[in-house]
Amino acid sequence: MNLSQRVKELRCRKGMSQELLAEESGLSLRTIQRIENNESEPRGNTLKRLAIALDTSPDEILDWTILEDKGYLTLMSLSALGFLFFPILGIILPLIFWILKKDKLKNANELGKSILNFEITWCLLLFSYFIVLFSGFLGVIMGYFGNIVGPATILKLYIPVILLYIYNITVIILNTLKVFKNKKHRYIPAIKIFK
Repeated sequence: MNLSQRVKELRCRKGMSQELLAEESGLSLRTIQRIENNESEPRGNTLKRLAIALDTSPDEILDWTILEDKGYLTLMSLSALGFLFFPILGIILPLIFWILKKDKLKNANELGKSILNFEITWCLLLFSYFIVLFSGFLGVIMGYFGNIVGPATILKLYIPVILLYIYNITVIILNTLKVFKNKKHRYIPAIKIFK
């Protein structure tokens, strides 16, 4: 597919006529016709105007090789399971997948941001709990669980950690299945760090 076909495809996908695209973009009808007939190639301001009118980015118009790769998105989603080996890996691995394909693969940018926001939030919760656990609050917590320090008490202290891990695994698996089935993913809770 060449650039002229890409512009026409995006226009048709939006249900726009050439006249409406010309009106929305502020370009002349003749300019739109020349672009779609492969007589001229949009550059600079013309490209920006087309992108805005077509509700897309100039990169998506220029790079018509933006593909849909459900396998890559599924793998990106599963990469968050790296937290099982070390919590920060749940951020690093999806970050690598995201950086590599965020502009080249359809939905990779949105999915990557969602995973990263969720995993960063999860790590903050996990590390916050450990800070509380090993800070001055430990005496208060031990008073709550009793004076006897034994395996049962230590297990009780780590129940929130176990629950956080189970929740993270569950969210990742459910969202991976949604990505695989082309459904809308939801990684919650998530602090919006990447917008």
